[in-house]
Amino acid sequence: MINFNGTITAAETNLLVNNRAFLYGDGVFESIKIVDQKILFLEDHYFRLMASMRIVRMEIPMNFTMEFFEEQILNLAIANNCSDSARVRITVYRNEGGNYLPQQRSVSYLITCTPLENKLYSIDTKTYEVDLYKDFYITKQLLSTLKTTNKILNVTASIYADENGLDNCLLLNDSKNVAEALQGNIFMVLNGKLITPALSEGCLNGVLRKQIIILASKIENLEVVEGEISPFDLQKADELFISNVIKGIQPITKYRKKEFGNTLSSKLVSLLNAQIRLT
Repeated sequence: MINFNGTITAAETNLLVNNRAFLYGDGVFESIKIVDQKILFLEDHYFRLMASMRIVRMEIPMNFTMEFFEEQILNLAIANNCSDSARVRITVYRNEGGNYLPQQRSVSYLITCTPLENKLYSIDTKTYEVDLYKDFYITKQLLSTLKTTNKILNVTASIYADENGLDNCLLLNDSKNVAEALQGNIFMVLNGKLITPALSEGCLNGVLRKQIIILASKIENLEVVEGEISPFDLQKADELFISNVIKGIQPITKYRKKEFGNTLSSKLVSLLNAQIRLT
């Protein structure tokens, strides 16, 4: 028997009792966008998920191929009548048993799917203000680059942003450099360079981050740098923006007293949409 919200009930009636993603954050996930019954950047999502599972020592099912992954997601989107434009989350978690040490390495997965209004990416020009979050820090290690089900830092920082009237917060690593935003990678335009934190800074190994780096590298007179961004750099920047697969690119318009434009971010959105139309 268990006590669930004040009611004594049989443990078997509650799916959370033995779920390791709930108990220990023992899971990884992918956030995916579907457009016209196609998964954007399917290969990147698939290989990132496989790499994440290997890093945390999960047993990868033999049938978990990219084709299987694609079929399961699209079948759900069709069943939910949202295969034209949808947000999908696939969570893979280790099966029940054990405490910190699992009794087994096998996994289960859960896929959810919700409709999105827009197929292609667009630039949101409304005011979007950010600041630094300094209560807790991202550690500069490989685990920080994964999308795991332990996102308590992002949750507490989101509450901080909401309480302070901010649209987002920038997370710092343990060297006090800017690592990423709450739900995406951060990019900075400064002196003809597009700069984003290197993976060694502890930022998420973002799927759209990779696409932006590839596209930006083809733009004339623009140098792309994966390195460090200090908080002092932010107020010198010409432009700041956040990237993730669902939203695309979100320009930051204000950081403290500094305001920014969206020239490069607008150009990159156009290039992303052109790429999507061709796939």
